[in-house]
Parts: sequence; C-alpha cells; structure tokens
Amino acid sequence: MPEKKKLKVELIRHTLRPEETIALGAKLCYSKANIEDLKNRVEEKDQEAFIERLLSMGHESVFEHACFTFGVEGVSRVLLAQLTRHRMASFSVQSQRYVSYEKGFGYILPPKIEALGPEAVAEFQRQMDQMQEWYLGWQEKLGSGEGGNEDARFVLPNACETRALITMNVRELRHFFSLRMCNRAQWEIRAMAKEMHRLCLEVAPALFADAGPACLRGKCAEGEKTCGKMKEIREEREQLLQNIRKGEE
Repeated sequence: MPEKKKLKVELIRHTLRPEETIALGAKLCYSKANIEDLKNRVEEKDQEAFIERLLSMGHESVFEHACFTFGVEGVSRVLLAQLTRHRMASFSVQSQRYVSYEKGFGYILPPKIEALGPEAVAEFQRQMDQMQEWYLGWQEKLGSGEGGNEDARFVLPNACETRALITMNVRELRHFFSLRMCNRAQWEIRAMAKEMHRLCLEVAPALFADAGPACLRGKCAEGEKTCGKMKEIREEREQLLQNIRKGEE
C-alpha cells in the first residue's frame, strides 16, 4: 500500500575546512608566496572577516573550491523537476525503472490538502491506492523487472516519493538558497532548501550566514510579487544565528 513520507535531509560529506579552502584560493590569486606558505598563513588565522570581504567584492569563483553533499529522502517527483533546473550540481536519483513498487510507493501529502481535514486526506489516500492498483496491473501485463517497470511507472503520480544524493559547491549553494528559500518558492523545495541551509550553517557559518533570499542582504528581488515579510525573515535569520552561537559556547 502507498505510504505517506516526510522530508529527511542529511549532510553526508563536505570539503574539509571549507572556509580555509576558499580563503586559500583567493589569497593565491594575489600573492607571490608558494602554496605551502599560504596554507600555513590561512590555518593560523580565522578567515571569517576575509570571507565577508570576498562576498562584498563579488569574488565568487573561489567559492567553487568547496562542496557539500546531501542525502535527501521523502521528496516528490515535483520537487525533482525543480531541483534539476540547477545545472551546476550533481544528482544521483532513485530509479523508477530499476526499483519496483510492487509493495507500495511512498508519497508526499501537500500541506494544503492535509489542512482541509481528514476527509480530504482520506480522498488523497484513495487516489494513491488507485494508482498503485493501476501500476500493479501494468506490471502484471508487461512483466517483472526493468522491462515492465519502465512503462508501468507512467501511471505513478507526481506525489511519488524519490530519494537523491545532491552535491553542490558553495557558490551554487548560495545561488540555490537565494531562489529556493524565498517565500515565493514552492513549499516543498523551500522546506528542503531551509534544512540544507541549516546544516551548512552549522559547518561553515562564515559562508552561509547571509545566504538565502535577496531580502536578507538588501532589496527584495521579487518586485511587485514580494511577500512583504522582509522584517520577519531577517528576524528569523538573526534568531537562527543566535541559536548556533549558543550551541558553540
């Protein structure tokens, strides 16, 4: 039977000491010193102020030297279609061709449908059950294995859960957060982006303290379509940073 799934995001790997790696790349551009000497200088001093200077200068190419890899579960094919528009990233996604859902697929329940109450939730569940029946019916007709799965999957819904491994460098992550953490972004990818950002912020606060929608750094980029919540968004970010600082004490 189809089963409701919830978002889960895990930071799997990241570049060791990402702030130092980025600072090393930037300093190399303007110094006569060799790499070993530059490396020692970078390791001897906190690079937060230097990172802030790089961001203010717009020297963004060096931010591509550090990468973060996330494991994501409990997301829909709707989210996947949006995610893969970010082409400066790497994705490994669970295949509906090689993975069979004969025992039931996971699905994502939109909050607005859930907010309508138990009857709406039950109706949505019945629809998922019907699609499962269609899927099994086509599997029976087409045969088991990838040959049957690849066409039986055509009746699966956009709500169907998928899992992915996602890798982005810091420059692309900051761009991703600027678009997908905005209140005008679709709710599911916004929730995923916020959780990815929280995990990044714990590892490298200097790189991600101001990452997110444009209104954190200046004017809203949405023009007449602005959500009008700049104050609340900035207050929420300040509270998040305070919580992280308290955790470090």
